Amino acid sequence: MPEDVEMNDSAQPAAVAAPAAADAPAPAPVLSTLQHLKEIASVVEAGSLTKEVRRISRAVRLTVALRRRLAAPDVAAFLAFALPPSSEAFTRLSPLLPKEDGSEMDVDTAAPAAQVSIKHGLPEIEIYCYLLVLIFLIDHKKYDEAKACANSSIARLKNLNRRTVDVLASRLYSYYSYVHELTNSLAEIRGTLLGLHRMATLHHDELGQETLLNLLLRNYLHYNLYDQAEKLRSKAPRFEAHSNQQFCRYLFYLGKIRTIQLEYTDAKESLLQAARKAPTAARGFRIQCNKWAILVRLLLGEIPERTVFMQKGMKAALTPYFELTNAVRVGDLEVFRAVAEKFGSTFSADRTSNLIVRLRHNVIRTGLRNISISYSRISLADIAKKLRLDTKTAVADAESIVAKAIRDGAIDATIDHANGWVVSKETGDVYSTNEPQAAFNSRIAFCLNMHNEAVKALRFPPNSHKEKESAEKRRERLQQEEELAKHMAEEEDDDF
Repeated sequence: MPEDVEMNDSAQPAAVAAPAAADAPAPAPVLSTLQHLKEIASVVEAGSLTKEVRRISRAVRLTVALRRRLAAPDVAAFLAFALPPSSEAFTRLSPLLPKEDGSEMDVDTAAPAAQVSIKHGLPEIEIYCYLLVLIFLIDHKKYDEAKACANSSIARLKNLNRRTVDVLASRLYSYYSYVHELTNSLAEIRGTLLGLHRMATLHHDELGQETLLNLLLRNYLHYNLYDQAEKLRSKAPRFEAHSNQQFCRYLFYLGKIRTIQLEYTDAKESLLQAARKAPTAARGFRIQCNKWAILVRLLLGEIPERTVFMQKGMKAALTPYFELTNAVRVGDLEVFRAVAEKFGSTFSADRTSNLIVRLRHNVIRTGLRNISISYSRISLADIAKKLRLDTKTAVADAESIVAKAIRDGAIDATIDHANGWVVSKETGDVYSTNEPQAAFNSRIAFCLNMHNEAVKALRFPPNSHKEKESAEKRRERLQQEEELAKHMAEEEDDDF
């Protein structure tokens, strides 16, 4: 009997656990890629019918998150779902997709989801299909087909003037330029980009304007047409930035133009601002900004802090510029030449070789400043030897270099031409000059500018002060904010 009681007691938890397991919620069904695309199409349709641009932006974010899972059968099935078989878009896009090679389409093995249906004939759905196919072809390195798709999409966009298409159009412009850059044919599309920019200006499409302006600047800078880029930038209409990514690109291109035009102070401000505003995931873009900013600071006579070169994920890429900075800081012309030769291929790839040539004068000036601090009086011949000027007229060159440095205020000294000496004046108390005031003024101006930028960047829901938000709208808003936070990193990484 005791054994029977024990057996009943031990069996009781199992009996209780069985209903509990039955009551446990089933895991959410995993949607296939095709079903995800259909739901994105329904979001685009909703945005088109309600004329809400934010829904179109949400659809683009969801597509970016899904692009790694796209397969040819999924895209082909989606085109058959979203476009009428007799439509011109379907006729153009279907042949561009690669034929099925036995790879199976991503099929739902879970419970079937609710059927999704969309309204045919919407321009937003058609442009979204162009965008989806173009992304797929670029990811799979089908560049000839991608160019054909991009050209067709641009031809279709020229006949549309709808604000709900602007977000999709800006992405298409970017990929249109990108695929031509990959095939080394950027010069062919410059006229088309100028025409699209003019059309976007007439349609008051501000997102398209800033996207196309950046693409045109990139096009000009790719062929070293800095004067034409500056003329376009100065005459283009100005307005408040709508996209942080596009604004960062604009600042970077502006910094490059200012650097080539010897406007180093403005260039430094633009490049550092672009590096600060760029998202963390855009590592390659931030590396390029830092490379140019380092060179600009060296040309200004500044020495960047060591922490600039030790940023996470950038140490290896910035190593050549770190050694270059050390050579400039020491003021040794031989070390500078050795670094320039050692990393010549890297500087050529970064298209900064002409800036390296400009730095030679700064190296000489830094060495001259060190000599001026170390010696109260030194001959011009010794200066030429210490600066390692290996020309036949080294003494005369040293004299002209010293005279120019004195005129520019780099050193405080006088030249005794009769005896061939340079006499340095005593270093006074820096706090008796206006230098501390200028330093504090620049820091305060920077902080005030940062505060103003932060205030301008604040965003509020439209008409939030006029109408109260319902519970349903609040739930929808919170859901979209969660999706935005989830996909932000992937979107920014893709954009840059």
